[in-house]
Amino acid sequence: MDACSDAAVAPRNGAASTTRRGVSEAVEDYAKAIYALQSRQDTDAVKTNAIAHRLGVTAASASGMVKKLADLGLVAHVPYRGVRLTAEGERIALEVLRHHRLLETYLTEALGIPWDQVHNEAEILEHHISEELEHRIASTLNHPTRDPHGDPIPNEDLTLRDESTVCLADLEPGQAALFMRVSDSDSTLLTYLAEQHILPGAELVVEDKQPFDGPLFVRVDENQHVLGATLARAMRMRVLRRDFQEA
Repeated sequence: MDACSDAAVAPRNGAASTTRRGVSEAVEDYAKAIYALQSRQDTDAVKTNAIAHRLGVTAASASGMVKKLADLGLVAHVPYRGVRLTAEGERIALEVLRHHRLLETYLTEALGIPWDQVHNEAEILEHHISEELEHRIASTLNHPTRDPHGDPIPNEDLTLRDESTVCLADLEPGQAALFMRVSDSDSTLLTYLAEQHILPGAELVVEDKQPFDGPLFVRVDENQHVLGATLARAMRMRVLRRDFQEA
């Protein structure tokens, strides 16, 4: 894995109710978490400890839920490496992910809710909206391809376009990159970015980088910003070019 990281997203209390897909909310949360981990690692197998860390639960709890997913045919064990989603597990994860990101977009664009407040609402609603409502939301928004945080939205066929990104923390002085997306689970981080007018679509140039996990000095338009290591690891970028020539 690279230096980038995602904030943990804990399953909600009382998440045992059955969703429209015939499984519990907790099962859907785990499928979504495994999908996210698979997407950010060099291998398609995910270890139980990584799942536990992402969801903020104990390793024992994660192990029990992984066994349940295996019994439901949603994950398969990969010897000595962990588990991976089956085709059905991936379908469930992508459907929930589509609901979540469409809901975030609707809450922001149609209802005017700030981008740092929509994640928790979408986490609750994503399990229960009908396919008809999903279609109406997508149609009303003219079928968006990204949510407010820049994350790509799976299309109606549940395909998700692959994109090559790196985290800002991995860039070196002189590199320019397009800010593509940021995790939606840390509201304080999102609030700060909004206050600094640094939003997905902005072009950043790294002007300086301090060692030992120190801050990055970046330029956005004509303004210089000092961004800490935690923030730099959360921001996913598409490298554009090299602006400065090294001496």
